[in-house]
Amino acid sequence: MDDTQPPKWAKPVLEFGPVLGFFAAYLWLKDRVFTIGGTEYEGFIVVTAGFIPVFLISMGLLWRLTGHLSRMQVVTAVLIVVFGGLSVWFNDPRFFKMKPTMIYLLFGGVLGYGLMRGRSYLQYVMDGVMPLTDAGWMILTRRLMLFFFGLALLNEAIWRTQTEEIWVYFKTFGLTAAIFVFFMAQGALFRDHSTEETDTKGT
Repeated sequence: MDDTQPPKWAKPVLEFGPVLGFFAAYLWLKDRVFTIGGTEYEGFIVVTAGFIPVFLISMGLLWRLTGHLSRMQVVTAVLIVVFGGLSVWFNDPRFFKMKPTMIYLLFGGVLGYGLMRGRSYLQYVMDGVMPLTDAGWMILTRRLMLFFFGLALLNEAIWRTQTEEIWVYFKTFGLTAAIFVFFMAQGALFRDHSTEETDTKGT
């Protein structure tokens, strides 16, 4: 078995490269119209059509390098294919703009279903990433569920009321920044419910 580890830059490049590529391509082609097979397609649709295979190739390379894809990455890939494909097929950008809404509603719904059963599905997915007590995982899961629902509502508000360009900026940078700020704001939770101190005392 090959134990060679991929370069540290490979994972972030493969995860964020397609999104940044989408953003750059959109800025380049947003004002152009392409006639393909007798049908006119705006730049947004053409960029979306190119983004789908690029994203799938990136996920394939990520799986090849790391031997692992998270469930969230797999679900995201499926929804990108479905909603991106619908946008291209019907020549309607609204489907692709709804994709983040569907992703966050799905993630929030799954976390909520777990909470109703008294379980943290977030802990199941990320237990090796953050050392938290069971109580800490439940609190974080509840907060993240509400956060995902909030992002879904925010995405709907942005794409329905703002220009397409503003939505692209929001999707590329706003959602990423919001997630970063959310986890940074959980510092007290990570401190109060960390298991690292217990593990250290036990050794």
